[in-house]
Amino acid sequence: MENIKSKRISQGLKSIETEGKTPEEAIVKALAMLNAKRSEVRVKILSEEQRGLFGMEGSKPAKVKVTLLKVKKT
Repeated sequence: MENIKSKRISQGLKSIETEGKTPEEAIVKALAMLNAKRSEVRVKILSEEQRGLFGMEGSKPAKVKVTLLKVKKT
């Protein structure tokens, strides 16, 4: 199950945290959820992916925090 946090930040900015097999995959997921382009967001990599022993148990996904630079008007 994917762990996703979405919250409002002061000044009306919107931020979302996503996970993926790689940081790039997590960024793509966040961009789709925010309906934004890469140039419209700030990305912070919270953690890189970690592989488990011999590709087995213990692997951890990459986590990123993506924040809209400007809130889109709908």
